[in-house]
Amino acid sequence: MWKEIGDRERGILRPKSFTTRIKSNRIRTLQISNHKDIVSPHRASINSLQVDLTEGRYLLSGAADASAAVYDVQRATDYEGGGLIAKHKCLFVVDKQHEHGHKYAISSAIWYPVDTGLFITGSHDHHINVWDTNTTQVVMNFKMPGKVYRTAMSSLATTHMLIAAGTEDVQVRLCDIASGAFSHTLSGHRDGVMTVEWSTSSEWVLVTGGCDGAIRFWDIRRAGCFLVLDQSHSQLGRRPTIPEHSATNKALTSKSLSSGQNLNAKPRAQQRKLANGNGTKQSPVGRMPAKGSLRQRLHPGMLSSLDRATAHYGAVTGLKATEDGMYLLSAVTRSYVTKDSMHLLDPEAAGSDSRLRLWDVESGCNTLVNFETVRLQAGKPIQLATSQDSALVFVPCMTAVKAFDVWSGNTSQTFRGHYEYVNSCWFSSQEQELYTGGNDKQILVWSPPRMKDLLRIGITGVIDICS
Repeated sequence: MWKEIGDRERGILRPKSFTTRIKSNRIRTLQISNHKDIVSPHRASINSLQVDLTEGRYLLSGAADASAAVYDVQRATDYEGGGLIAKHKCLFVVDKQHEHGHKYAISSAIWYPVDTGLFITGSHDHHINVWDTNTTQVVMNFKMPGKVYRTAMSSLATTHMLIAAGTEDVQVRLCDIASGAFSHTLSGHRDGVMTVEWSTSSEWVLVTGGCDGAIRFWDIRRAGCFLVLDQSHSQLGRRPTIPEHSATNKALTSKSLSSGQNLNAKPRAQQRKLANGNGTKQSPVGRMPAKGSLRQRLHPGMLSSLDRATAHYGAVTGLKATEDGMYLLSAVTRSYVTKDSMHLLDPEAAGSDSRLRLWDVESGCNTLVNFETVRLQAGKPIQLATSQDSALVFVPCMTAVKAFDVWSGNTSQTFRGHYEYVNSCWFSSQEQELYTGGNDKQILVWSPPRMKDLLRIGITGVIDICS
């Protein structure tokens, strides 16, 4: 860090590069926090975590005991160890004792993206509740056809207030907070939908992953999905970036052409006549027809091979889009039964194949990034997280959390601290902190070392050398 500070003082590093390097260094030094402790009121496994997107201050958790809690992660409620350890107790909790509380496990808890005045919970009791944070009362309720696995709202939305819900039903439903009714029903999956994720580049695009192994892209303004990922379609590595000067030249060229500076252009009537004998223009090879998408025309009836493609052999249990919306990470578990366990009734005797994949959203191709060994829970949705620059992805792997390099697939860090399986991760870009929750009912905080801790370590090292 001192090198970066020196380079910034000498003007070698620009402000943005300096900020990026400091944040990257802080993320690489994440460790279980010795100065911040979240006091969990939950009595069962923690299934969902999220820090609000407006202030980056309030942590929301949902658990299998049908309770949801909110914590202030910036202001402690108590201190221990002579003021060295900050205790963060929940500001409030809603559980089964609440008049309109959930009756069964809460599988998803999310903040309203533009205001901390509302939060949304989805439960195995077939209900989605919209809560008023100030009064802790349910202001809206949606009855779903089955267990709710995941809920999501778009952080980019300015024209809609839709909650996307993935349930054990084959249809994805969009709940409109503005009207209190279902606005869309998206049909295409052939089994339950375990995870939903809004695009980080468009408020209209929704991505869903199902137990049928399919990952579907939907434009909610149109009927049918416009893309189904196919694991057989692949490209090696990430798409090459466009240099800034090339992008500028391209923009200037397109501008000049649109302003009519192409002197060799032929009249439109003559172009149509030369394109085809009957006056119809042929589509270029390898491009989609100009009028309507081929996938959308083939979607009704779901008879095409394109619509039946699968992204994984097994249930898609987690999805996470990169910050720029150009890539998508997917996690899958595929259960199997070994010969030694066929005669046993214990489900733990069976195993599962786990896999993590990185997809290029524009081309719909698997980038063939070989992520190192991943062991995921079978049959349960997991919550992935990415760092602010999308260089790392945090994945719950049994009792640990692994940080993988998104582009190489190598394991960057392994976080061990939970005693039982980990279900959810959330990375706070504001504080560069990682929050994890698991079946041990605990919420752990992973944070970079504080400056005074680094100075203490440095002084101790100097004393050791001198002695």
